[in-house]
Amino acid sequence: MGDYGHDLEFGVFIEPAAQSADQVVALAALAEDVGYDLVSFTDHPYSPRSLDAWTLMSFVAARTGRVRLSANVLSLPLRPPAVLAQAAASLDILSHGRAELGIGAGIAGDAIEAMGGRRLDPGDSVEALEEGIHVIRELWDAGEQGGVRFEGKHYRLAGAFRGPAPVHDISIWVGAFKPRMLRLVGRLADGWWPTTAALKPGDLAAGNAVIDAAAAGAGREPHAIRRLLNLGAVDAPARETAAKLAKLALEDGVGTFIVTVNDPRLMEDFASEVAPRVREAVEEARLRGPGAPPAPVGAAAVGISAPAKAAAAPGETEDERLGVTPTPDEVIRLSDRAPWDDSTRPRRDRSGPEVSYTDQGRRVSKQLIHVHDMLRGELTDLRDIVRQVHDGAMRAEGARAALNEMVLRQNDWTLGAFCARHCNTVTQHHLVEDASVFPHLARRQPQLKPVIDRLAEEHLVIHDAIQEVDRALVQHMTRPENYDAIQGAIDYLTDALLSHLAYEEQELLEPLARLGFYPDQVPVRS
Repeated sequence: MGDYGHDLEFGVFIEPAAQSADQVVALAALAEDVGYDLVSFTDHPYSPRSLDAWTLMSFVAARTGRVRLSANVLSLPLRPPAVLAQAAASLDILSHGRAELGIGAGIAGDAIEAMGGRRLDPGDSVEALEEGIHVIRELWDAGEQGGVRFEGKHYRLAGAFRGPAPVHDISIWVGAFKPRMLRLVGRLADGWWPTTAALKPGDLAAGNAVIDAAAAGAGREPHAIRRLLNLGAVDAPARETAAKLAKLALEDGVGTFIVTVNDPRLMEDFASEVAPRVREAVEEARLRGPGAPPAPVGAAAVGISAPAKAAAAPGETEDERLGVTPTPDEVIRLSDRAPWDDSTRPRRDRSGPEVSYTDQGRRVSKQLIHVHDMLRGELTDLRDIVRQVHDGAMRAEGARAALNEMVLRQNDWTLGAFCARHCNTVTQHHLVEDASVFPHLARRQPQLKPVIDRLAEEHLVIHDAIQEVDRALVQHMTRPENYDAIQGAIDYLTDALLSHLAYEEQELLEPLARLGFYPDQVPVRS
């Protein structure tokens, strides 16, 4: 089979070098900021030059808010599957559903044995991996009654307690090359994760055939198994690279591409120049139907208008031409305190009828609205929590815990999960400052700088408003009669947040449609 129809994903592999730990974390944060879907690290516990994969992923999870994390791949002989199941579920819970499980049978026999692990022959290593996957999935199935009992050749559970359950269905992606491992992937795994350097021409197609046959024999659909590919370092021109990757997606079913990058500029260039071209070419080929070749890559990147774009109709407003409408500010204020003076907000110049937009650009604008709608929904939930506190249906301790679970509590105000974090204590010390969305927009359109500066100032006000809600809930624990403080704080936060989100959409939807979220994207042609 060629194209399995998976949504395309792009990830990075970052060498977890212990001697440059801060740089490793900075690169992981930058990967999120410039739009990658996945960050991965090798698992070499036997190497004194490498950071421990689980410790590193946990640290990076705390420094990011959207990108998913995985080892590339875990060495099962040094990771007991029962303990690994709890570790993966714990990271998934703490990261709000961003942990995935890349796993392998272990290839460095001498090093594994030197660390106290078991040296297994190839057949036993495959059996052990299969048993390990069963153990992990059983322990994740916290909804089942009773403990887990498992009697295998390599692993045994004698009534182990189930759980904790992950907050999302963690994918198990297996690093595999030989037929027996490929058949295991087909029977049990959620994904196949090979590396380009270890493949010969035709190996992807042959591996897919083995996996698909094993999946069918196990009653599974082959397209349920994602195909990931480690690309290694990529230094070819963007157009050439994109054409090759689009072909791999359409002819060999690759749905996730992992590029090795240890340089911030190369990471940004791949995200802005290659990934959008691949997505567009594959999307166009899929629209043309099965077997269609990839579309020529080049003018497909975000922000470039198609040559045949129709001219704007006379008299159309900017919103009508863009086809994306900002959420209006209803100007209904609940608090007697104003977070700021709305009349002093800078405004950008509106675009004229000569400017047109691509469908991809419109999708970028809609992403911002989608994230804002999530924040608005959480605000509604928070107001409901405060109402329950007032009605006695919830204690303040529970309300405070619920607040801490919300995306609102994160310091990612710029553009939600799609943008750089503008918490000053972070951006001053990390590379993300140069790649964050606001500097990107200000560089590409300097006239936006007053708007961007104002938005950044409002982020700080909103952060303080959240802290005020938290303090009011703490005070309510010792003074239950003091409900007015909670209501006042939540009303103030409501006024600030709703006004801010509406202002941000009014000023940034149109520039984002032309310039994209990421640095170095080509603006729309008029």
